[in-house]
Order: sequence, then structure tokens, then C-alpha cells
Amino acid sequence: MSQILILDGGMGRELKRIGAPFQQPEWSALALLEGPHFVEQAHDAFVNAGARVITTNSYAVVPFHIGQQRFEQHGERLAALAGELARRSADKASHAVTVAGSLPPALGSYRPDLFNEADSLAIHRVLIAGLAPYVDVWLAETQSSLAEVRAVRQALGEQDKPLWLSFTLQDEDTDAVARLRSGETVSEAVAEAIRLGAAAVLFNCSQPEVMEAALDAANAVLQQQGGQLQLGVYANAFPPTPKDAKANATLDEIRADLTPQNYLGWAERWVGKGAGIVGGCCGITPEHITALSNSLS
Repeated sequence: MSQILILDGGMGRELKRIGAPFQQPEWSALALLEGPHFVEQAHDAFVNAGARVITTNSYAVVPFHIGQQRFEQHGERLAALAGELARRSADKASHAVTVAGSLPPALGSYRPDLFNEADSLAIHRVLIAGLAPYVDVWLAETQSSLAEVRAVRQALGEQDKPLWLSFTLQDEDTDAVARLRSGETVSEAVAEAIRLGAAAVLFNCSQPEVMEAALDAANAVLQQQGGQLQLGVYANAFPPTPKDAKANATLDEIRADLTPQNYLGWAERWVGKGAGIVGGCCGITPEHITALSNSLS
């Protein structure tokens, strides 16, 4: 087995688990506002578990979570703080750690219907300005549509750091074709990622059960077009998220069956399908990452 790059796990739930300030609607951004040391503690836990990539805690630094006024006043500062905390954790690690700058869906997770290009560009440019001094790669994650990733690429402008695009998938009522939450196909998404010059395509914040079909679709496009993209997966530990779910409406339960060992079983299947980057999203803990690191790297 070739070397697998191990990502971290879910920041929001880890913050909640270790007692950080945590509530909705601010979600993981509340710790930046009221207890930044908890963010560094969570990063350290994932690094100590074996993560080679940690993701900045900037996912919820958007008006959807912290409100428009607070974002306008403090958005860039909070993004910079998220970058600084991740960089600090990476720099003191005993092994090399890459910092990925999280660029979320600017207008709400799982809601491609809420997308507005002008608003998305404005929000992401604030995050990019704050994060840029601290990150090694850009990670546009939990992207639900092609329009969302095109806006990210546009917002980055002349930024020359590698861009990883990570898509969230339909969890239920799917046909034989792997699809984004917009209904667009994974095949279309991978082709667009190649066109946009991405360095990697990942699939995240969906059930483990839907990831293999996405990897199959991605591999087919890469074989057809000759792309050199890395592939990756970091699933969540939620039950299926229905199409009519309202982002930030409730705190989802965590599946009891996705123990570290069982999650490793899924990860081994993804590696068998060509995933070279593996980690976890919401509900995936440092213990899960330890299992991945011990067995895959």
C-alpha cells in the first residue's frame, strides 16, 4: 500500500466534546470568539493522532453562522485567528503537517439553492484575506454544486497555492449515478475540477456508504481525460441527511456503528478505490484518526 495522506477529523464536534464554547448558530466559530485555546487543543489532538493535514476552524466564519454585522466587523480577524491557531499547532508537531484553509459553502451547507455568486465571492474574499498568510493549501469543502466551486476559484484570484475541491453527496434516494446535493453528477464535478486546475478532488460530509460510487465515477473521468488529480474521502458520522434538510437547524445525532475500527474498514475500501487522502468530517474523532494513521500510513 502506498503512503496515504491522513487528514484530521471533525472540528465542531471535537470542540463540543472537549468542553469548548459551542452552540448554534455560531457552531465552531464560537470557540474562536470565546475560547481560542480550545481550537488549538483540538488541532493538537488530531496531530497527535497522526493527522498530516489539519483544517483551519474557519468553516463557520460566515454570516450564516455568526451574523452579517459580526462578519463585517470581525470576519477577517476571525479567519486570521483560525489560520494562526492551525499554523501554530502544525509548526510544533513532531512530524510534517500541512495546513488546509477551509473555504465553506458561503451561504449554507447542503443548500445549493441558496447560492448567490456575488455574495459568495464577497464572503470568500474576506476569509481568503485572513487565512492566506497561514495556509499551505486551499480546501473548498462541503461544496454542493459546480457554481459554488467556480465562485471559490474566482475568489482566489491569483492565489497560487494548491486548491483541493471537496464535494458533499446525496445521502438518500440516490440512483445508480453518484450525485452532488445539487443533483449534478460526480462525473461533471470532477471534469469541472480538472478545468479549474484543482490539485485534488475529495468527497466529504456524507455517509461512508455513498463514497465508493463517487470514487468510481471520479476514476472513470480521470481515465477518460487523463487528469492527475489526487482523490480523497472524509465522511461524516451522521445518519442520512435528507434533501430538504435545513442547515444549522439542529444538532445531528452521531451513528453508534461508526466506531474507529468500523470507520477504518470503510477507509480501507476507499483506499482500494484509489483514495490517497483519507480523514473524517463531522463526528469523526482523534480516536478514529489514530486508527487510520496506525493502519494506513
